[in-house]
Amino acid sequence: MASPMASQARVVIRDLPLLRANLLRRRNPGIQLTPRRWLNLQEYQSKKLMADHGVTVQKFFVADTANDAIEAAKRLQATEIVLKAQILAGGRGKGVFSSGLKGGVHLTKDPKEVGQLAKQMIGYNLTTKQTPKGGVRVKKVMVAEALNISRETYFAILMDRACNGPVLVGSPQGGVDIEEVAAKTPELIFKEEIDIFEGVKDTQAVRLAENLGFKGPLQQQAADQIKKLYNLFLQIDATQVEVNPFGETPEGQVVCFDAKINFDDNAEFRQKSIFAMDDKSENEPIENEAAHYDLKYIGLDGNIACFVNGAGLAMATCDIISLNGGKPANFLDLGGGVKEAQVYQAFKLLTADPKVEAILVNIFGGIVNCAIIANGITKACQELELKVPLVVRLEGTNVHEAQRILNESGLPITSASDLEDAAKKAVACVSKK
Repeated sequence: MASPMASQARVVIRDLPLLRANLLRRRNPGIQLTPRRWLNLQEYQSKKLMADHGVTVQKFFVADTANDAIEAAKRLQATEIVLKAQILAGGRGKGVFSSGLKGGVHLTKDPKEVGQLAKQMIGYNLTTKQTPKGGVRVKKVMVAEALNISRETYFAILMDRACNGPVLVGSPQGGVDIEEVAAKTPELIFKEEIDIFEGVKDTQAVRLAENLGFKGPLQQQAADQIKKLYNLFLQIDATQVEVNPFGETPEGQVVCFDAKINFDDNAEFRQKSIFAMDDKSENEPIENEAAHYDLKYIGLDGNIACFVNGAGLAMATCDIISLNGGKPANFLDLGGGVKEAQVYQAFKLLTADPKVEAILVNIFGGIVNCAIIANGITKACQELELKVPLVVRLEGTNVHEAQRILNESGLPITSASDLEDAAKKAVACVSKK
């Protein structure tokens, strides 16, 4: 069993894409950036996956018109109904619609009011602390049975490298930021390491349910839900299933009230039906275009485009540009097994951004062959008739051949010896304008 400090660290750093987004926002306060996973599912999609695997969730329907929402409310036959706007950003409850309606989550006991609320939600933009300034258009609402919660706990299943497998993490303090609980009261974070071959043992599930504060018949019910959630975790190739709150009702029922699921993108070939649900409608068109070529694009608000391989190198490049007085316009991540055609498409995407006044290429070749990058760069510069300054820093595999290709191209490419040199030269290019 690891120390409480180790438990805390693994709870806090549980979502790398979100962490990456938050780091970028912190280092560049003016950036409007929507955190996103590589696979994005709406709340109702995640809850359907849970229900299909025997996990207890609220009864719900999905509607894309006000009339459908009214019919859904009638079918629920619930004492109280909760209406939730379906967008991928958090903070919906405190958001504001372009229709003037405040709040993306509403409770009502009147099915007719469901229709009135839905009319002010569907087709309008909802702006929250996690959306771009103009908000995100709401196309669907979830109409669900509203249940009272008598007690809230936290539960998650995470992949933990230190344990060489999955770990169950829980706390009796749910419904709040688990990071805050871990920081202030680490003794309230409990974990169970799972043998991937044996799965969750009954004793482990019951022990965690007990540590979460479930008593009497609720304890076994919670343990059963924990095992079903673990089965879901395995069956859908998840890297994380987080339920907050994992609560109990006054009627004596254990319910998963909200969930976030992260998936192993490498398992897409096994999970085609799940990946087909990926809601890309909220992405910027350029992000979807980049994904079509197996590239990852994140738009920022500066004027220097960053062309890199790897998220860590992307953050370092953005940081060093900022430290030298510049502002990154975006970063485009090539990833690993890059091909020459991808480099060409990457340049097309970068130069399509009217804000871009210079391009900084920063490649550290490990599994990436620098010569392939160089050939792609020269082809792109020639065929696209590149109009903005280009600074290139290459290091690693086949770098000498890459430098020869660039030097003999006859193109106005500025070479850089290291990242600091590259950043200074890129900032100098835009400063002259």
